[in-house]
Amino acid sequence: MSNQQLCLIALLPPQRVQDEANAIKDHFAEVYESSHAKKSPPHITLQPPFQWAKDQIPQLKTTLKQFSHRQPAIPVTLSGFGAFPPRVIYIHVEKTLEILAVQKALMDDLEQELDLVDSTAKSRPFVPHMTVAFKDLTKSNFRKAWPVYEDKPFNYEFTIHELTLLLHNGKRWEIEEGFPFKGN
Repeated sequence: MSNQQLCLIALLPPQRVQDEANAIKDHFAEVYESSHAKKSPPHITLQPPFQWAKDQIPQLKTTLKQFSHRQPAIPVTLSGFGAFPPRVIYIHVEKTLEILAVQKALMDDLEQELDLVDSTAKSRPFVPHMTVAFKDLTKSNFRKAWPVYEDKPFNYEFTIHELTLLLHNGKRWEIEEGFPFKGN
């Protein structure tokens, strides 16, 4: 058995938004044969998946707890859909100063405190989004789905009050723990 754990750090929207996003994921699974996005709760990735030693997870949690206590709650606006052609369709998250700041601060903190660096994420701009179809969405099904979703409305505004650590159990992502932001 591996002593490594696949981890992901994200922001999770309120339950009502998760329910709607999951209904969209179900639609992609049924109509476009793309079910891979159903293997995680709807989320906005701040730190892409990374391997971490299982015996060091308490240290990771301590760092996340200390980090989140310094961060204010984050206002989030969802507006329609976006795509990374030819395989990814997502719910568009407005690129606000608050969301950009928390993502950069988290990446910096993880690098300083834990020497955790995602070179791919460092080399490209951060695009906050909530994936509804990817990986197993074929190019032809992307071409069918994108015109349907390109101008489809999906509008929500809410505040996220915690950072969430998700762990992969070998089949899907599971919520491990939430870390409340300052004042929550």
